Amino acid sequence: MFVVLAALSLAPRVLTARAEAAAWTAVQTPQHPEPVSHEGGKQGRTGEEEHGSGWLALIAKIVNFSILVFVLVYFLREPVAAHLGSRGTQIRQALVTAADTRAAATRQLAQIEAKLAALPAELEALKVRGAEEIAAEQVRIEQAGQAERQRLLEQARREIETRLRMARRELLEHAANLAVQVASRRIQTTITPDDQARLVDRYTAQLAEANR
Repeated sequence: MFVVLAALSLAPRVLTARAEAAAWTAVQTPQHPEPVSHEGGKQGRTGEEEHGSGWLALIAKIVNFSILVFVLVYFLREPVAAHLGSRGTQIRQALVTAADTRAAATRQLAQIEAKLAALPAELEALKVRGAEEIAAEQVRIEQAGQAERQRLLEQARREIETRLRMARRELLEHAANLAVQVASRRIQTTITPDDQARLVDRYTAQLAEANR
């Protein structure tokens, strides 16, 4: 399309330049008088006819070319204008899109630079927070260990106390059995029924105190 437009715009100038060159050549050609003779007259007329035929051919070419240019301009004017308009719209849209893309890229680059600038501070904050969390976890583990140790100690103490109570009770029961046996033997030998009743009461009282 652009080649056709360039050809159409340059065609009138080319034709004008060719016409001016032909006219200038015709003016500059010297006219030498020839001796008048029968054959010379024929040759002069033939030259004039050929010269006139050359001008007619040039004019015919100019007219044909002008008609061709007119036809091309007439039929290609609207398509070329539409194409140029569409192309201009596309170029404007491309420029707008490029400007938007450049602005978006600039904003993204600024954001990335800001993040990179803030990265050392964020890393330092993460390091501090990690150290604090580790220290807190160590304290929690120590506290949990102390609590578990206290729980185990308390459980062992309760078991020991329970075993001591059971051993004491067994000893008391064994001592009571021995006392009963001794008392029974003594009763059988020396103790009167009244003494026997007092011993039973005393033994009952001791058992009651031991079970408290």
